[in-house]
Amino acid sequence: MNEKIAAHGLGSLFFAPVHAEVGLFKKAFNYLLVCAVVIAVIGTSLALVGISLNFDFVAQYRIRIADGFMMTLVISITSLLGSMCIGIPVALGQRARFLPIRYLCDLYVKIIRGTPLIAQIYLFYYIIGTAWGVDNRVVAGVIILSVFAGAYIAEIVRAGYESLPVGPLEAARALGLTQAQTALSVAFPQMVTRTLPALTGQFASIIKDSSLLSVIAVIELTQTMREISATNYNFFGCFLLLGALYLCLTLPIMFISRYFEKKLDYAH
Repeated sequence: MNEKIAAHGLGSLFFAPVHAEVGLFKKAFNYLLVCAVVIAVIGTSLALVGISLNFDFVAQYRIRIADGFMMTLVISITSLLGSMCIGIPVALGQRARFLPIRYLCDLYVKIIRGTPLIAQIYLFYYIIGTAWGVDNRVVAGVIILSVFAGAYIAEIVRAGYESLPVGPLEAARALGLTQAQTALSVAFPQMVTRTLPALTGQFASIIKDSSLLSVIAVIELTQTMREISATNYNFFGCFLLLGALYLCLTLPIMFISRYFEKKLDYAH
C-alpha cells in the first residue's frame, strides 16, 4: 500500500491532471524560461562550432522573401481547400456499398499514406503531369499537396464518423428522420466538433509539406531561401530565418487547434 501511495505521489509530482488550470503569470514565466534555455543552447552550439549569424541580407532581399512567404501561404490555403474536396468524398467512398468504389478509395488512402511525399512529387510532376500537360509548377504543386493531404483528411473524417455515438443516430431514425436529415442535423454537427482540431493540425502539416515543392523549383519560401543562400553563402542565417517564418505560419494554426480541442471537449 505504501509503495502504491509513494508511486502515486511521485507521479503527481511530475504529471499534472490533463485539465488542470495553470495561472497566466506562471504559464508565461515558465514558457519564457524554457525559450531562454533553448535559445541559450542554440547560441552556445553556434559559438562552439564558430558560426556567427548575420541577417543583413533581409533588408536587401525583403521583397523576394515576402513574395516567397505569400506564395507559400497561397499554395497552402489552396491545397487545404483542394484536399477537403478530395478527402471528404473519399471518406464517404470508403463506406460505399459499391465495392469497386470502396476499394478504390481504400487503395488511394493506403498508397498515399504509405509513400513519401517527395516521391509523389517527382512521380506526378515528371510523369503524370507531363503526360497530361500540367506544366505549370505552382498548379502541379497544389494538385500534389491536395492529393497527398486528401488521404489524411479522409482518414480524419472516417475516424470522426466511426467515433460518433450510436444513440443520437438511432434516436433520429426513431423520430422518422430520413438518412439525409440524420446526416445533416445530427451526424454533421458532431463530426465538426470531433474533426475540427485534427483538420486545423493538418493545415499546419500542409504548410510545412509545401517546402518540398522546392524540389521542382516552385518559388515558395524554401526555394527563395535556397536561392538567396546560394548568392550570399549565408546558409545558416537564411535557414534559421526560414524556420522562424514557418513558425509564424504554423504556430497560430497550432494555437487555434489547441483552442478548439479545449472548446469542444464536452466530456470535461
